[in-house]
Amino acid sequence: MTLFYIVLATLLGGVASVVLAAALSAPLLGLIVRHLVSLSTGVLLGTALLHVLPEAFESHGASPASLFLTLLVGLMFFFLLEKAELYRHGHHHEHDDHHHHPGYDADQAGRGGWSVLVGDSIHNFCDGVLIAASFLADPQVGLVTSLAIIAHEIPQEVGDYIVLINAGFSRTRALVYNAISGLSAVVGGVLGYVLITPWQAYLPYMMVIAASSFVYVAVADLIPQLQKRLSWRDTVIQLFWLAVGLVMIASIVSFIEDDHGHGGESGHEPATQQAPAH
Repeated sequence: MTLFYIVLATLLGGVASVVLAAALSAPLLGLIVRHLVSLSTGVLLGTALLHVLPEAFESHGASPASLFLTLLVGLMFFFLLEKAELYRHGHHHEHDDHHHHPGYDADQAGRGGWSVLVGDSIHNFCDGVLIAASFLADPQVGLVTSLAIIAHEIPQEVGDYIVLINAGFSRTRALVYNAISGLSAVVGGVLGYVLITPWQAYLPYMMVIAASSFVYVAVADLIPQLQKRLSWRDTVIQLFWLAVGLVMIASIVSFIEDDHGHGGESGHEPATQQAPAH
C-alpha cells in the first residue's frame, strides 16, 4: 500500500500539473504562476520547518548535530546541482512582469529548451525519491511532503511549459515532453522505495535532505521572485497567498498531532526511532 501511495503522489506532482498547464492559455498561466509562487513558498517553508524537520529531530536514531550537518550538506548539494544546471526549478517566462524586452524569454528558451527538460527530469526524480523516503518514515509525513512537492510542481511545470512553447515546441510536443519529464518522479519514487526500505534507520537523515530541498528552493528561487517593487494591493495579495500556504500546512500538522494524541490505538511508533545495532 505504501508503494501505491508513493506512485500516486509522484503521478500527481509530475504529470497532473503538466496537464493543467496545457489546458490553460498563456496569459492565464502567467497570472496563476504569480499567485502559486507565493502559495508554494509558504507551503515549502511550512512543510520543512513545521513538520519534516521536527519529525526528523524527534527520532531517537540520530543526534541533532549530525542532522544539522546533514541539513548543511543538503543545502550545499542542491546549490551545486543548480550550479551544474541539473536542478532547474525557475518560473521565469513571458507575462511574468520581469520587464525584459519583448522576445527576451523566447530567445533564452530557444537556446535552452532541451536543458530545461533535462534539468526538470533530474529535479522530478529527486522529488520522487524524497516522497518515497517521507512515506517510508511515516505515511502522514509522506502526505504533507507530497502536498508541498505538488504545490511547488504546479507553478514549476506551468513555467516550464511556457518556456518550451517559447523555445519553438508545439503545444502537443511541449505537453508530451513535459509529461515524460514528469514521469521521472514516478521512477524516483519506485527506486527510492526499493533502495531505501533496507535502510530504515537512516530515514531521519533522508527527511532532513527533503527539508533542505524545500528550504533551498524557497529561499534561493521563490523568495527572490517575490522581492520586487509592487503596489500595496499586489503586495497584500502576495502576502495573502504566502500566508495561505503556511496556515494550510500548520493546520494539517496540528490535525496530525491531535490525531496522534488521541491515545493508544491511534498513535504510531515511527520506524525511524530505532537506531541500527552496533
